[in-house]
Amino acid sequence: MTPFIHAHATHPDWRMALALAAAQIDAQRALHADAPPFTLGFVYFSDHYAPHAEALLDELRQRWPGLHWTGSVGVGVAASGVEYIDEPALALMLAPLPTERFQVFSGAQPLGAVEPYTALVHADPSTHDLSELIAELSERTASGYLFGGLAAGRSGAMHIADAVCRGGLSGVGFTRDVPLLSRVTQGCQPVGPVRRVTAAQRNVVTELDGRPALDCLLEDLGIGLDDPRAALPRLRATLVGLSDGRSDLLTRAGQFGTDTRVRHLIGLDPGARGIAVADLVEPGMQLAFCARDTAAARRDLVRICAEIREELEPELLPAVAGGPQPPADPLQRVAGAIYISCAGRGGPHFGAPSAELQIVQHALGDVPLVGFFAGGEIGHRHLYGYTGVLTVFLHPA
Repeated sequence: MTPFIHAHATHPDWRMALALAAAQIDAQRALHADAPPFTLGFVYFSDHYAPHAEALLDELRQRWPGLHWTGSVGVGVAASGVEYIDEPALALMLAPLPTERFQVFSGAQPLGAVEPYTALVHADPSTHDLSELIAELSERTASGYLFGGLAAGRSGAMHIADAVCRGGLSGVGFTRDVPLLSRVTQGCQPVGPVRRVTAAQRNVVTELDGRPALDCLLEDLGIGLDDPRAALPRLRATLVGLSDGRSDLLTRAGQFGTDTRVRHLIGLDPGARGIAVADLVEPGMQLAFCARDTAAARRDLVRICAEIREELEPELLPAVAGGPQPPADPLQRVAGAIYISCAGRGGPHFGAPSAELQIVQHALGDVPLVGFFAGGEIGHRHLYGYTGVLTVFLHPA
């Protein structure tokens, strides 16, 4: 497979940003003049360009006719080692995938032309029953694995699937012949023990481990409600990690596992000694109170990059006399990558401009990478918050 090619640019005028990015793309295409045609384009743009989404897509089609396009608006966009947060910018990536190995889908063009093994998904966060729709789409893929994120913008949460979409889900389904690896990185650290939900109704938890849920919360935080001035800042900074009863909430390192979803704590019920969580909660689920933690987020991001490297290394075969030589570096098998991170992460959370994407670049090298800062992240069959989802496309072994 020919490597993907990518470009990124920032400018107050979207036309100028696209022209700058197009010049980068064209220069890279000239280096692969004998390569298969590029067939799929990824476009991520900041919400500064959202009012011009239709015109932007039209211009993409005119510059590169014959490509299918997928993408989303975000509060920021990402490229290899670079973040543009809350500024006018866009990132493009072109892939030379055989057209029978993928299908762009949306509400207007449902999946069906290919048998999807995995899928990239973009969605409008205001879509009704969004979590259920994501789980249903996961069941329609052979692997059950989805990766993607929720569009995020101050002037509308639009996404791209050969058209500008509003509401619902869109994306690209990939067949088994498109090899990829994907990981979810968490950004929060538990501040108390793992507890079992023993009584709950919809989003209100009344009992944990057979005790009043509010009492468990106050105990884990080491605070009381008799001093609201001291308690409120801690409560506002507290989140809730949830996992199904059959999944481990924590890994051996004491960090959240990949099936753990972080949700906001949205209310307290002193009368019923309960707590309200921004998700449906059922008895039997595991729960731990948590807080955002920069050091834990950095460690976990490094961990998933290392896991990707380690998973590639066993696939390197010994050289065969007279045959093609295996790459010295397993990362040479990476054709391109997509990284979708929470709008609350990025360099501002990691301590320096572009710090999050520079961690990824340091671990993976300068591979073609694009992505965006989302209003929620999609991994496997779950909708996450405060996470990053890193997906790498591979050259066939």
